[in-house]
Amino acid sequence: MRISSNTIFDSNVASMTQAQSRLLQTQQQITTGRKILTAADDPVAAARALDLSQSDAINTQFATNRDAARHNLSMTETTLDGVTTLLQNVKTAAVTAGNGSLTVADRTSIATELSGRLQELLALANSTDGVGNYLFAGFQSRTQPFVDTPGGMGYFGDDGQRLIQVNSSRQMPSGNTGAEVFMRIKNGNGTFLTQAAAANTGNGIVSAGSVTDSALLKPSHTYSLTFSVGPDAPGGPDLTKYVVRDTTPPAVPPGTQVLPDPLLPPPVAPAVLGVPYVSGQSISFDGMQFDIEGVPANGDAFTVAPSTNESMFKTISDMISMLQAVPSGASVTNGLNRAMNHLDNALNNVLTARASLGVRLNELDALQAEGENMGLEFRKSLALLQDVDYNKALSDLTMQQTALQAAQQTFAKVSGLSLFNYI
Repeated sequence: MRISSNTIFDSNVASMTQAQSRLLQTQQQITTGRKILTAADDPVAAARALDLSQSDAINTQFATNRDAARHNLSMTETTLDGVTTLLQNVKTAAVTAGNGSLTVADRTSIATELSGRLQELLALANSTDGVGNYLFAGFQSRTQPFVDTPGGMGYFGDDGQRLIQVNSSRQMPSGNTGAEVFMRIKNGNGTFLTQAAAANTGNGIVSAGSVTDSALLKPSHTYSLTFSVGPDAPGGPDLTKYVVRDTTPPAVPPGTQVLPDPLLPPPVAPAVLGVPYVSGQSISFDGMQFDIEGVPANGDAFTVAPSTNESMFKTISDMISMLQAVPSGASVTNGLNRAMNHLDNALNNVLTARASLGVRLNELDALQAEGENMGLEFRKSLALLQDVDYNKALSDLTMQQTALQAAQQTFAKVSGLSLFNYI
């Protein structure tokens, strides 16, 4: 069979081109460190590598989100630590103010100190995250949440919680709202509030009380407790008695005209005609219990009302106003007792918020460790799919260089063959 010179040339050139192409590909693999240079090299592995790369990128973004959440939560926790210290200092000042040996100047000095604490609390409540976002403003992160207005401390944030996606199935609140931490704090004992009337002239001191039977509670009812001092019979000794009345206005249909009732509400059982008063003895009715110590005067009154939300700003502000009013006797003790009880509630509320922050920070630690492990697995799988085995690649490169050189030398010899060389 005769083979034309063109066929010999074309065959050898194709062989050398193919060998050179394989050599260049191996050189690129060694240079880049990747064995898949294009999807055509291994379509299945390329598709799998793309999926793994996307998953790794998403996992890296979750790690960035977790860092942002950790920053906000840590800033919030640090701020609430400052609030905790401040409330403890205010409680210490309240205890000091209860010292009976203090003068008017001493109490005025304490009121001045508390005014400074109130401004410090306002600054803490308006803390930012370092880039201008308010920590306790909810969704209104660029609006100052707390402003001292003529009507009292106003909250201009909202109840929104900014959520951060910290992994594929978990959105985490990055902080707490100001209303939740500073404003919505139940006064009294959390269920009801006992108070002495401002016009009392005796030295009766009322306790915060407690719930004895929740089934008997009437959550929306208010009560008055009034003392009377006088003899049971003409010429007899003076006795101190009290009567408890339910002062809750009756429910009436809308549009109904309600005429004033000159009669007092009926006494709450068993206070029919008055119960003899014993200092420190428990007073119980409608599932509630409290006591009054001291000697109330005739006409002294105390009220019991459902607990309502009271901000820690109002608690401190009311204590300042009470100390500046130069009170004396039982009014000081009752006012300070009320303030101490509300400060305890505020402190418990802050500690609850800090506990919630701690739980979230711990969860972030666990998610971060899990994310780092997933990242390692993604990168390991990617390395198996697309990283070059340098030992094999260098061996292939040497073999391909030898093959290319042999092909070139062979072509040179074959191309020189001619019948005319033998004639």
